[in-house]
Amino acid sequence: MKKRVAVFPGSFDPITNAHMDIILRAIPLFDEIHIAIGLNSSKTPLLSSDMRKTILEAIFKGKPSVHVSSYTGLTVNYCKEVGASYILRGLRNAADFDFENAIAQNNRQLEPTIETVLLFASPGFGHISSTIVRDILKHRGSIKHLVPKEVLNYI
Repeated sequence: MKKRVAVFPGSFDPITNAHMDIILRAIPLFDEIHIAIGLNSSKTPLLSSDMRKTILEAIFKGKPSVHVSSYTGLTVNYCKEVGASYILRGLRNAADFDFENAIAQNNRQLEPTIETVLLFASPGFGHISSTIVRDILKHRGSIKHLVPKEVLNYI
């Protein structure tokens, strides 16, 4: 039987409890999950890619099926590099659905062998995004209820 390998792409700048919810719920569904930090040169990140990778590796060090790396370019090409047949994404609301639907359809046209799997956010996580976390930080608010404790060690 072929291994079920998924890529969970994102900026993870920083990883949030909503991301954690999706990853932890997906672990039993896949043999391997590659958390793929997408590098976008047109954005100025809060955390360096190396710092994001360090945080993610610290969080998932006890989960041998979870791998962390970074990539540039098309997600479907990265999937082929790591042997993934699935792209894992989370949905918080209807706006996310519209965006993810468009991305999934384009990915499917680019690489028909790769399926997108969408998990809905658990109750209580639909309001969390990295953008909101960065905005709260910018205005000196507390983010401890929005991110894993490992993130707080680096901010």
